[in-house]
This record gives sequence, C-alpha cells and structure tokens, in this order.
Amino acid sequence: MPLFDVYPLYNVTPVSGKGIHVYDDKGIEYLDLYGGHAVMSIGHAHPNYVKAVTNQVETLGFYSNAVQNPLQKQLADKLEAISGCKDYELFLCSSGAEANENALKLASFKTGKKRVVAFNNGFHGRTSAAVAATDNKNIIAPINAQQEVTILPLNDVEGVKTELEKGDVCAVIVEFIQGVGGLDQGSTEFFEQIDKLCKANNTMFIADEIQCGYGRSGKFFAFQHYNVTPDIISLAKGMGNGFPIGGVLIHPSIASKHGMLGTTFGGNHLACAAGLAVLNTIEEEKLIENTNTMSAYMIAKAKTIPQIKNIKGRGLMIGLEFDFEVGQLRKDLIYNHHVFTGGAKNKKLLRILPPLTIQKAHIDQFFDALKKALVDIEETV
Repeated sequence: MPLFDVYPLYNVTPVSGKGIHVYDDKGIEYLDLYGGHAVMSIGHAHPNYVKAVTNQVETLGFYSNAVQNPLQKQLADKLEAISGCKDYELFLCSSGAEANENALKLASFKTGKKRVVAFNNGFHGRTSAAVAATDNKNIIAPINAQQEVTILPLNDVEGVKTELEKGDVCAVIVEFIQGVGGLDQGSTEFFEQIDKLCKANNTMFIADEIQCGYGRSGKFFAFQHYNVTPDIISLAKGMGNGFPIGGVLIHPSIASKHGMLGTTFGGNHLACAAGLAVLNTIEEEKLIENTNTMSAYMIAKAKTIPQIKNIKGRGLMIGLEFDFEVGQLRKDLIYNHHVFTGGAKNKKLLRILPPLTIQKAHIDQFFDALKKALVDIEETV
C-alpha cells in the first residue's frame, strides 16, 4: 500500500551512520548537522549505545509497567545526578508530544483549572492539548481547537500577568530556546517574572526542554541559564539518541496517585538501556563542556560570513539567519556539498543541531561547504 503522503522528502536514502556522519545507499558520506531534529545527542552508532541496546535486547526488550523494572530507577537516579534536578520525580513515556500532553494534564490535575498560556512560534507537539498550545493553525484540527489556549507574544510579561490573574490558567508552557519557531529566546526578566507569576497564581510553570534540553544549550537544561524553578519539565529527543523515549520531571508538590498517568511503551527495558547509555556518555565524554567549546568556535566562524545577518540560539542549538529564504541553500548543501542542516518556521534561518560530539574539523568542513553553497546560490540569482 502507499504511504500516507505528509512529508516532503529529500532525495537521499541514508542506510548507515557513524559518529557525526551518515551514509546513503550510494555510499556517499554526509555531515549530519541536524541529527534528525536534535535527536542524535551522542552521535550515530556510538559504541556505548550499541553495546547497551544490544545487550538489553538480547536479555529483555519489553514488559509492561505492571511489573518491577529496576532500569527505570537507575535511569531516574542517573538523570537526577547529571541534570542537578534533585527535587523532582520522573514519569517515563515515549515521545515529546506524549511528554507535553502528560505535563499539561498534570498541571490541570494539580490546579483544577484548564486554560493554558503559550507563546508565538512555540511548538509543543502534534497531539490534542500539545498541538493546541502550538502556534501553527495548519496542524490544529477542529477537534484540537476545543482546548482552551491563549497564545501571547514572547517577552510579554504584562500579558502573562493579565491572563494569570483571571484565575483559570492551569499552566504556562514555554521553550527556553524555541526550536521549530526559529531559535528565538525570551529575556532573562521574562522567564524569571513568569516563574514568579505562576507561583503567585496557582499556575504550573512548564519548561518544554524536548529540543533544547539534554546538554544542547550548554547546560543540562536550558532553563538552568535562569533563576527559575519549573513545576514540570518535559523531555524527549536527545534522551534516547534515536530510540523513542520521553519523560516528564515533576516537582514533588504535585502528588501522584495510581492511575493518574499511564503509558504502554514508556519506560520499557530497551528504552531505559538506551537512555542510560546516553547519560553515561554525556558524563564520561564531558559532552556539555564540549558543547560550550564547540558553540563558541561555531559562532566565531559564523561571524566571519557576511551573508549571515543574525546568529540565534545557544550551545549546539544555533540558528544562522540570512536575508533570503534558505530552502534552496539547504538543498545545495545536501545535494552538492553533502551536509544536512535544518529549517524552521522562520524561512530565512538554517537550524544547526549536531550531535554533541562534534569537533572543530566538522565545523570547519561545514563553513567551507557553506561558503561554496552561498556562491552557488548567488550565481543562480
């Protein structure tokens, strides 16, 4: 049967990967600076990851959450130790959308309220409440629109204050670095005032760390660049290095009860093994430190390219903004220079989301390719 046609596809067929490279069915090597939407946190086929997943699938790949699974506690303890989030509890699920769906549900359970405040150009997933909180009318079906969501401009502290003081808002959900929207960030004052306003108005502050978390910002979580304490933290993407896993970190002020949340695949044995391999590798290889070093190097190189008009983001979540739409530039980078990059809702922005293992030689390779691709583009105009 045909596949349901919802993805515009590049004419490239990757069949294997190693480190920061993928290889197609013709044997061509590509530099992967997109990591499948920031999923590949420790690189393709990392030995630690391959060993952990192989050993686990040979032992026990899956059983339900109706039985004891010590791997879940190991993952939770390791995440607590590395992230520094010592006053939270972990609920495991299978994706970022599922993480945000459960985060919003928890906020509603806790507060007894149902309206959500989100922000322009935010992206929180494609399921019911998560997509309703996403600023993209093209992916919100009528059934999703029944959710009560108010979307405000980023940095609109007064707007948030006005909405929260109406008394019906269960949650404010925010990406500390917007992903799909285009790498925009709120100000320090904005984030810290939201935190205070939420606490003053019985509203849960949800940090959507699905793309910007897991070391990508240069700290384990992007919210840690600010003096805030989210009530709920959602995570996924880089958590499993390609294996589907997501999670919600929940402040202990939100009490659990049996049946409150549930999932079939979340926290299965294989997912936990993948998640532990990622955390162990981030720690052993000092990948957050590498993220900061490589980020500074990449930004310095970007500043030498006159066509780049603005540099957005943090760490290894970088947006390179031009004064023209970059669709053709991305195609040229893929087909002629064999480099994967990402796009965004901002059509003038290249999104760079490489594995955290990237080195200076890879960054040099990218900028050499970018310079050539920009010449190609200029010659066709």
